[in-house]
Formats: sequence, structure tokens, C-alpha cells
Amino acid sequence: MNDSFSGKNGKVKVMYVRSDDDSGDNRNKNKRPDGKGRPDNARTGGRSAQDKSRSNDRRGADSRRSESDRPRRPARTEDRGGYDSPWKTVSRGPEDEPAFDHGGISGKSFIDPEQLRRQRAEETRVYGENACKALFASRPDAIVRAWFVQSVTPRFREALRWMAANRKAYHVVDEEELAKASGTEHHGGVCFLIKKRQGLDAQTYLQNAPVKDCVLALEEVGNPHNLGAIVRSCAHFGVNAVMLQDPALLESGAAVRTAEGGAEHIKAINADDFLSVLDTFRKAGYTIVTTSSHKGTALAQAKLPAKMVLVLGQERDGLSDSAWQQGDMSVSIGGTGKVESLNVSVATGILLADWWRQNQA
Repeated sequence: MNDSFSGKNGKVKVMYVRSDDDSGDNRNKNKRPDGKGRPDNARTGGRSAQDKSRSNDRRGADSRRSESDRPRRPARTEDRGGYDSPWKTVSRGPEDEPAFDHGGISGKSFIDPEQLRRQRAEETRVYGENACKALFASRPDAIVRAWFVQSVTPRFREALRWMAANRKAYHVVDEEELAKASGTEHHGGVCFLIKKRQGLDAQTYLQNAPVKDCVLALEEVGNPHNLGAIVRSCAHFGVNAVMLQDPALLESGAAVRTAEGGAEHIKAINADDFLSVLDTFRKAGYTIVTTSSHKGTALAQAKLPAKMVLVLGQERDGLSDSAWQQGDMSVSIGGTGKVESLNVSVATGILLADWWRQNQA
């Protein structure tokens, strides 16, 4: 047995162990007069009539005394000599804790830190009712675990039944717990832990590309809310794929929630070598269309090709010079000039709407 308490020097563990004291006194106390086993008046055995009589006399005398006159029972300590228990206490600090050999068996499972890091890198949390509904409809096998608040469960009955049948863990929790699980207070009442999709390489995407196809290429666009709004516009205007230097950005919780289900209809193309991937699409028959806030053909006069890669740059500085020079044609969105430029997600929506009007409507 053991217990612990905290003192000045930190946590101290108290262990109760059998005494190794084999002195004659202790041995004799546990012997009957005939030398066999415990005496008659041992705790586990009976008591003699004489002992019982003495005990009753003492009990009667004690009951006649007042509480203040009654003597206190002395503490049982080894120093007083009245310690007849085979157990004794040993106190030791945490640094003195002995190392026990369990033959390789441990109560805790060992988790390889590298494996845990890799697993976490392969998973992400998505949240928002529309986003999670679309994800479940599109790729339920990607779901690892789920959290719901009670109020949304009626709208996820099918998902709950599927998860129960397929041994997927889910939890019905309160708002506070869901905020912890999702990492945000804007969770919309539901959160899925999912396996991330891996970005496609350009050649794999081109094998099944449609005849009329607009691919969006984003250079250094990283704001998840902008990405979510862009993906939502892409889904609305028939864009099939988005090219990014880091495709995992499309799987972030904020981006997926802002896309309101649109993320499930868009493929991510890995463009780690951005300029090289643009060249690959050009060789496959795509027109590279670059954009700017102040130079290029005005969108109202531009004829957008049916098969193109539309290239937009980061929120602050736009396209880099090297990306701009890759353009087969360049367009700009006209306006009053009272502001320097449009938000990248707003500009994307305007450009894609014109492409859809010219080629798909």
C-alpha cells in the first residue's frame, strides 16, 4: 500500500511495508502458551472469560468518567514499544522512488513521438454544419472522430448511425467542450477530426481534365478565410482545381468552414515549384492568364479562353514579377480607383463569374 502528501520539500510518498523485525518479543506475542499459533486473546481469536470480565469492568468505569477526565490513548509508535503491527511506514521523496523491474510489462503504452508527430500532421479538424455535412456526404471514411452539441444531432442522424455502425468515435458535448475540441468558438455545433487529402501532382490532374476547364493558381495566398471564400466561389462557378504551393492550406478548419461545403468539390494541385507547374499546364494546352489591379486588358474587353489557368497573387503585393511574366495574357478589373485593389477573394469571384458567363452559361 502507499499514499502521498505534499510537504515543504515537495511530494513525499508514504509506503506501508511489512516489518522485518524478527525479534523474540514480536515472535512471542503471536504465540499461544503451548507455542502453536496465536494466543487465545489475539485479535483474530477468542478471549478468555477472565479477559472479558476485566474488559467489562474497565468499560463500565470509563462510562462513569467525564469526557475530559478520560485518558487519551497513546499513539502507536515504534519508539513507545507498543507497536505490535507487522506493518511500518517508510517515507521517501520522489527522487528516491525505486525502479521496479516488471519484466518488460508496463501499465502505459509507449507511443513513438515520431509516429505521433506524423499522425498529427496527417490529420486536421474541420467544423461548421454545412462543411461537415458536405464532408460526410463526400468522404465519410476520412472521419476519425466527431464532436456534436445536442442541438445539431437531429440534423446529423445519418452520420451518427454510420459512425456507430463503423466504430467511429463520436461525442455529444456542451459548447465549452466543443470549443476546446475544435480550437474555436465559431464551430457551428459540430467538429470532425479527419485525415487530410493529399494534393495531386499536375500530371495526375491533367489525365482527366475536362475540355472546358478553369484552374485557379494562387501564389503565396495563405489567409484561411480568403482561401475559404475563394474555394466557395470556385465551386459556384465550376472551377475543378486550385493550385497552391501548400495544398494542406485548403484543409484548415477555418478555410473549410468559410467555404460552406465548397471544399469538397475542389481538387488541390501541389505546386511547390510554382513556375514549373504553370509551364506544365501551358504545354497541356492551357492559356496562362495573370491578373493585376492596374495593368493588363480590362476584364470587360477581355475574351477569356475556355481552357485556362487563372493566376492570382498574395493579398498585399499581388503577383511576383516572375509569375507575372509567365502570363500569355493579363487582365485587370476596372473601378473608381478610390482603393488600391480588391480583396483577393472578391477579385477571384468577379473574374470567375466572367469566365463562367463567357464559356459555361
